[in-house]
Amino acid sequence: MRIELEKRAQVSALFSILSPFIAFALTMIFGGIMFALLGKNPVIALYSFFVEPLSEVWSLHELAIKAAPLILIGVGLSVCFRSNNWNIGAEGQFIMGAIAGSILPVVFYDWQSPMVLPMMMVLGMLGGALFAAIPAFLKAHMNTNEILTSLMLVYVAQLFLDWIVRGPWRNPQGMNFPETRSFAADAILPEMLASGRTHWGFAFAVIAAVLVWFMMRYTLRGFEITVLGQSARAGRFAGFSSRRMIWFSMLFSGALAGLAGIAEVSGAIQQLRPVISPGYGFTAIIVAFLGRLNPLGIVAAGLVLALTYLGGEAAQLSIGVSEKVTRVFQGLLLFFVLSCDTLIHYRIRLVWERLAAIKTDGSH
Repeated sequence: MRIELEKRAQVSALFSILSPFIAFALTMIFGGIMFALLGKNPVIALYSFFVEPLSEVWSLHELAIKAAPLILIGVGLSVCFRSNNWNIGAEGQFIMGAIAGSILPVVFYDWQSPMVLPMMMVLGMLGGALFAAIPAFLKAHMNTNEILTSLMLVYVAQLFLDWIVRGPWRNPQGMNFPETRSFAADAILPEMLASGRTHWGFAFAVIAAVLVWFMMRYTLRGFEITVLGQSARAGRFAGFSSRRMIWFSMLFSGALAGLAGIAEVSGAIQQLRPVISPGYGFTAIIVAFLGRLNPLGIVAAGLVLALTYLGGEAAQLSIGVSEKVTRVFQGLLLFFVLSCDTLIHYRIRLVWERLAAIKTDGSH
């Protein structure tokens, strides 16, 4: 016996809409079972994850801070995924964007100017885009699998960050801690509201989502992305270039990941450290699919996944679970999102090999 997936003749519009909600409900159910197996009260655990972080104003600001990089990266990845280019290395592009954007406040720390912050954002986008250009070049010109190359480059970026903050960029007045100088005032992304720490990175994320939604819905470029993503052959008949789309989608997603990196470092951390991300680049993959690769849906999905980060921190304090539980919880969500989408488009069919062989012989 073997299991096959058979494409459905018609996809249910209702279940296509309900799919993310079903996936979220299943995550809650199986997450509760997981907490019960860990010896924790499922109700208290889920309350810690999804209600407790929303109880105070300061935690809402923290929610926006954590959602900003997830939304920015997820919006860029949605362009890649819809064009059938699988950029899995946004975490590395996030890191390289943060490093490139930090050149001015770390190396040229004496330069104080209103131009410092805009130039940092531009350098961050360039850093992320150039790092994404490596798997783009390998795929476009050597037909190399971009999943493997982009993923392996994440470790290159992480090790490079660790080396640079322990070596050439280490703060000489930092008591030998592995970190750079703290950024000067002109290099810090300002807060949006007086009531908390939410910085303008969140505004960048929302603006990017709206602009990409408009591009995908109303421009020729968006149509090209959709056509090539669904059928490269049809795209070639329409005069679209798969190679140019590889470059565009990878560089675009890398630039947004790099912008997320420098916005996070400049707005929330205000210096470089060996670790600047809890895995935003990987979690953004979940965000992109939970938002159904729709930029506006990604805004909502980013807030939900940011809530799991805050909830994970709250759960560590209130019920004593490790941060690994948060990762498992996010993994469950991705699993159910992909499973629900698969079952909407395909039906499971059991094939009995012996019966299939008899039928084949009979046909001869």
